[in-house]
Amino acid sequence: MSNAYSSILTLLNEQEQHLDVLLLLLHRELDAIRTRDVETLKTNTDEKIQILDLVQATDEQLTASPELDAAKQQDWFKAHLQRLEEKLAQCKFQNQVNSQSVEQSQLVIERFKTELLQSRGRAGLTYTSKGKAAQVDKGPGIKA
Repeated sequence: MSNAYSSILTLLNEQEQHLDVLLLLLHRELDAIRTRDVETLKTNTDEKIQILDLVQATDEQLTASPELDAAKQQDWFKAHLQRLEEKLAQCKFQNQVNSQSVEQSQLVIERFKTELLQSRGRAGLTYTSKGKAAQVDKGPGIKA
């Protein structure tokens, strides 16, 4: 590998580091979802946005590199690109797991809410236009 490709190799290594950090953040996010730690989720989301911005900036730098077309023909480039694609696939999978965990948590909370409303009495239980259970407040009563 010549010095002409050193800038591309540096950018590929940076991209790999960014994806490693992103995967770590996604694992932390799942832990925060499990423990319902809202503050950690917010901090983690901010960090993920920063890392994703760095990934995008590095991609733009790679695309603008004049040696990129020649480097794409090299075996070392193809091997590095394969590793990056595998890490990106891991990140996408972990993001899907996190998304499903959030959806499951929301379903459990909604089910719990419905059970609580039902336990307060069926007379005041109704449904919203979206089909979700709601308690009707009948007020203090009628005074004549």
